[in-house]
Amino acid sequence: MTSYVGHNGKTIVDRVEADGREGRLGGMLTIPVRREIAHEIISLSYGFFTPLEGFMNREQVESTLNEMELPDGTLWSIPIVFDLAPEKISEYGLRSGDEVLLEYDGSPIARFSMDDIFDYNTDEMSEKTYGTKDLKHPGVKRTHSYQGKFIGGKVTLVNEPKFNPPYDRFWMTPKQHIDAFRKKKWKHIVAHQTRNVPHTGHEALMKQAWFAANEDMPVDQIRTGILVNAIIGEKRVGDYIDESILLTQDALRQYGYFREDVHMVTFTLWDMRYAGPREAIFHAILRTNLGCTHHMFGRDHAGVGNFYRPYDAQDLLKQYREKLSIKPVFLMENWYCPECAEVTNASVCGHEKKAQNFSGTLLRSILTDGVKPTKKVMRPEVFDVVMKSASDYGVGSPFVTEKYLASRRPIFNLRKMEVQKA
Repeated sequence: MTSYVGHNGKTIVDRVEADGREGRLGGMLTIPVRREIAHEIISLSYGFFTPLEGFMNREQVESTLNEMELPDGTLWSIPIVFDLAPEKISEYGLRSGDEVLLEYDGSPIARFSMDDIFDYNTDEMSEKTYGTKDLKHPGVKRTHSYQGKFIGGKVTLVNEPKFNPPYDRFWMTPKQHIDAFRKKKWKHIVAHQTRNVPHTGHEALMKQAWFAANEDMPVDQIRTGILVNAIIGEKRVGDYIDESILLTQDALRQYGYFREDVHMVTFTLWDMRYAGPREAIFHAILRTNLGCTHHMFGRDHAGVGNFYRPYDAQDLLKQYREKLSIKPVFLMENWYCPECAEVTNASVCGHEKKAQNFSGTLLRSILTDGVKPTKKVMRPEVFDVVMKSASDYGVGSPFVTEKYLASRRPIFNLRKMEVQKA
């Protein structure tokens, strides 16, 4: 029997029921949920967040915030919570021990077995998760938008999502990731966390991380791979559109910048918290649950603005290294060096004063103007894919606009189910 082992040696959670069980759901109280909650239901049910089986109760939240571990001692860094307005809890008459049916976009998505209804101070939750209560931090702003009460309990997916193109090409559950790695005969897999279109600096980081992860593995029989696991979730105006991220990352392999047998692209449904060090720990846990053995961490990992120092995430990972089931690969920033005539890394290049950093602002202006950048900045094929995806999916722009948000095709659809409501 195939084994599927994730974070802290725990079996990958699998709380998915086969389609077609409308009869079991009839008469249950139905509660609609927003997109963010629907995404986390999917991730919880398929085991992306192993060992969590559902939304956290008070004990789990307190242990995560105060000890950075679950009550059983398993390393965990970010609360995963279900929030609901107090008036809604009263309206529905909810109590601990109830089981309800959760609905998204007019269709049932999951059963929710509630075991705890509780309050939590959002200032405290913010400060312990993000190290700040400043509402300018997007994670703090998100936390303060919670609706007042929290409900803990296990979720069971009853309606599996059907992903639309181009997402369907890149969707894999944790178990499917592990199966794919076994089929490829990869023994070492290094994860690359991204929510960006790749420039040559990103490409070089992945190649540097591949060599680090390969360690003492043979080179004549490739057994080390790179998993580019894109984060697909909340979008703000000015972000790269999701379709561009996936298609351009995949283009690096399609056009030979990575060998076919060392590179693959998938995605996880997750809204970035920008929690810096704590989110780095979360990313390490997430990619462990996908079967990765290594994870690259560069400068400002999961940071935002000036809330964290450049290598805070790496420092926290070092502190908790013994509790991780994955090996961090630490990298400094890449730049283009005119003296070396190549993309190189700050840890080895001695021409710091002549270094040309990869400017996100410059790249955005280039892509906005539709002017093909030099090969030193972005592969020409990647640029072409950016422009095509802008035309096909982005209403003419590779960046999120209000028009894109209003007209984009859903990432996934749920099967319509005839369920008698309470």
